[in-house]
Amino acid sequence: MSPIGIASTLFSLFQSVKGSSTSTEQSTSRSNSASNSPDFSSSLALRMATLQAQSANALTGAAANGTNAASGLDFLINSKLGLQSGATGIPGLSVSGRNMSLFDPESAYKMMTNINNKDVTYKAQFSEMSDMKSAVASLEQAGKALGGINQSFDSEAIKTQLQAFAGKYNEWINRFDSTVKGGGVLAGTQAAEISLYELEQSVESIFNGAKDGLRGLRDLGFTIDQNTNLASIDTNKLDAVLAANKTGVVNAINEFSANFAKSAELLNSAGNFIPNRLSNLDRVIDYIHDNKPSLQAEFGLGDPAKPSAQINKALASYNQIFRI
Repeated sequence: MSPIGIASTLFSLFQSVKGSSTSTEQSTSRSNSASNSPDFSSSLALRMATLQAQSANALTGAAANGTNAASGLDFLINSKLGLQSGATGIPGLSVSGRNMSLFDPESAYKMMTNINNKDVTYKAQFSEMSDMKSAVASLEQAGKALGGINQSFDSEAIKTQLQAFAGKYNEWINRFDSTVKGGGVLAGTQAAEISLYELEQSVESIFNGAKDGLRGLRDLGFTIDQNTNLASIDTNKLDAVLAANKTGVVNAINEFSANFAKSAELLNSAGNFIPNRLSNLDRVIDYIHDNKPSLQAEFGLGDPAKPSAQINKALASYNQIFRI
């Protein structure tokens, strides 16, 4: 496949990743807090179209003039720029890492810079999403554990179980809440935003325990702080409702257990949010890896990626997973 064809395929893969990660209106305020990063896919599409048009124009002009697109003059210019010296390690590139035989080598170089940055970012996101998948599975088990509560449990045992679940939920928030916000590794990633949102909505559902006159876990003193997104339990409120309606409390917890575990299971189910995002990331990462030499030979080296501290940390985890 030609370099232009490779780049076109890569653009399509970027679009697939974008399609599975762009925030939607249903993502609530979490998605609204995500940074509005430049639309890389649109930028790449524009650069691709420009380069294709320039290549076509160059060939058309050469044909009209009865000359070859690559002339002896090109060879002379390329020699002066160091293209024949292999100074960059890739034949045909200048010492600055640009393909000076292109009509607009700077635009091509910038496009490759963007690809270099995306290569690093997508690997970091893969690492974070893999960790999130494991965390969701752990939360699913924590939710299921609450289903073991029954009428034989005394008030202290019920309280201990709920506090243990709150602790697990807060570990989840402390680990991933900041990563979806502006500047975070998963900022603007729908799969991550939806995962946080859906599990929070499950905790705050007012329908668990409705048949017993309760409005969800909030009536048990279990609430989510709107500023920190952390869970807490008002033990005095829990003690009071246990004394007044223990059967209702047990039923509400059992209903919540089943519904929360189901929500977590769906997030990790095949073809759904998290697996789909991981699959798309895996494809584009592999494609860049397999075709990067061809892309660089055509469009130039591009500047090396300059990842943030968060990206670097996640990238290190990715490299450790795959022993890079």
